[in-house]
Amino acid sequence: MSDQERWQKANEDYLAAALHWLRLRLQRLAGPSEDLPAESVARRAKSSRGFFWRKPEKEPRKALPPLEPFSDAALQEALSAMERIGTGDPPPALMILSRRFGLSAFERHTLLLCAALELDTRIGALCALAQHDPSNPHPTFALALSLFDEPLWEALSPERPLRYWRLLEINQPGAQPLTTSPLRADERIVNYIKGLNYLDDRLTPLMVPFEAEAGEAGLPPSQQERVELLVEAVRRTPQEDSPPVLQLAGTDSVSKQLTARQSARELGLHLYRLPVEMLPSQPGEIETLARLWQRESLLIPVALYLDGHEAQSESGGEKPSRSDHAPLQRFLSRSQGVFFLSSREMRSDLGCRSLLVETVKPTPSEQRQAWCEELGDSHPQVPALLSGQFDLNVSAIREIAASVDLAAEEDGLGERLWEACLANTRPALDRLAQRLDCKARWEDIVLPETDLALLHQLAGQVAQRSQVYDQWGFRSKMNRGFGINALFEGESGTGKTMAAEVIANHLRLNLYRIDLSAVVSKYIGETEKNLRRLFDAAENGGALLFFDEADALFGKRSEVKDSHDRYANIEINYLLQRIESYNGLAILATNMKKALDQAFTRRLRFIVNFPFPGQKHREAIWRKVWPEETPTEGLDYARLARFNLTGGSINNIAINAAFAAARSGGPVTMPLVLESAKTEFRKMDRAVNESDFRWSGDQVKAEVA
Repeated sequence: MSDQERWQKANEDYLAAALHWLRLRLQRLAGPSEDLPAESVARRAKSSRGFFWRKPEKEPRKALPPLEPFSDAALQEALSAMERIGTGDPPPALMILSRRFGLSAFERHTLLLCAALELDTRIGALCALAQHDPSNPHPTFALALSLFDEPLWEALSPERPLRYWRLLEINQPGAQPLTTSPLRADERIVNYIKGLNYLDDRLTPLMVPFEAEAGEAGLPPSQQERVELLVEAVRRTPQEDSPPVLQLAGTDSVSKQLTARQSARELGLHLYRLPVEMLPSQPGEIETLARLWQRESLLIPVALYLDGHEAQSESGGEKPSRSDHAPLQRFLSRSQGVFFLSSREMRSDLGCRSLLVETVKPTPSEQRQAWCEELGDSHPQVPALLSGQFDLNVSAIREIAASVDLAAEEDGLGERLWEACLANTRPALDRLAQRLDCKARWEDIVLPETDLALLHQLAGQVAQRSQVYDQWGFRSKMNRGFGINALFEGESGTGKTMAAEVIANHLRLNLYRIDLSAVVSKYIGETEKNLRRLFDAAENGGALLFFDEADALFGKRSEVKDSHDRYANIEINYLLQRIESYNGLAILATNMKKALDQAFTRRLRFIVNFPFPGQKHREAIWRKVWPEETPTEGLDYARLARFNLTGGSINNIAINAAFAAARSGGPVTMPLVLESAKTEFRKMDRAVNESDFRWSGDQVKAEVA
């Protein structure tokens, strides 16, 4: 028999002895004097005359409970048996509950009386007999005061444990006195006394237990240090005080959950999660929730993880939302126990002591070690490759490794894991920005050699970040600026978007173009909130953020003349800080460089100019604009290069000419291209000289010859 089974058996024996003692006390209060012999009691129990009250003739007689032989000796023997079993180690559930809630002997007996109504079907009738009221088979305070030795009038106070902890439920209709109102033991308390210890069913709709098997492999050293700090803060708190609220600040909610789970495990606590937005709004409901949870913390070794990460993110992090601020403050001020509070930033509005612990993802070296543990020693290059680009927590690394067949085609393992990492980081950004399908390559783009070299340098720095920052020690000397950002400046159509596609394609990253209409808002604080969500979603490292028409978002700060100017400047200030702290790759594109705030220029690592293409570059663009599968005939690239056009306009002309050729059933020829060029000029409201777009057959023959 296990220890739990032995305790359960001892607890049942104690309850049996306690109920036997309680029945005898009720019989003594209800019936004959203490000096009546047991034979007389038994005889009266059989006859039902002279021992019980006489019911009015109009009421039907009810069945009488079978009585036990009663005497002072029997009562004393029952009390001794109950006390003997109650001193076991560990003690019965009722004794444990009594100690944890500070019940006096009278309060413990009163609680036993109320719980007995649920445990023994004879108790109700005996209560009615003892109160000489056949219509009231429920215990009352008046009955308890008459039934037990050393009655304590203070037990009726709402500040005493029976009422404060809601161990009892009082049915007090109208103006009925408290002493004669029916009492009932709370269902959760009855089950606990019986030996069934589980979370109150009034809390289960709100609370979500953490999976026990998650995080069993332990945490990286940097996160384990934070666990030890949290555990020490709880353990050094005096027993009579409540530990400080453990604030876990940071942007990665999974790392915070893993840290809280490990801390609770080391403290021997079961951890439950409650989203802050699920807190009730009414003060009375919050009071009830706080009281019930604090009661649970005394019955079960539990801790609560208050998840305010999403609520604070929705409010933009500037001011707490209504659903987050007052209910949370009221709940914490009225509760005691171990609380973990997940938030993006420190909360100073809690109204109680708190300990702030910054919780971040594992360091790149720890991520590399986690990949090594998952992949083994057969792939030494893959962990460095993945940890150098993707910023993942341990849980995500384990999930990705488990989703990929590590045994099949070892040569392609790195690519499969890379694609799995991209898929893991994609969902959050897909809801916030437009993902572009990148097809352009280095050979497709035409730029001056200097600017093209800058693009190669930009791509190279992204690929070599891990070596420079981690292996060469730059990370230990820098606080921010680990990301790589660039400004692409040039007229529309000069290849800024294509260059972003080329880099994303070369680095095998997802390219997201930021739709400014979905980011910029006229409402105060909304723009910062949208940008916060965007940058947070991109921190995992699988994306390249491309801000097209960036001057609309990164414009110059202006002199503050009214509140609109002040809040506009706040948006720019936030962007300045966020773009510098962003760890990924961000590219800003604009055709109005002078409109950008000068502070952005200092924070940009690269500025790449996309000049209007000269004739030499235009001819190269014309030669590359046609796919190999497109049939062409007699195209004069030198003649086409004389048109003063950007690469975007050349691409439009080529597509229109291809459709015209497909409609005519022949190849793309100079007349079709020139006609499409004339259409493009008119679209741009540029003067059209018909002679510039004329092409004769002789010219075609000469070109062919």
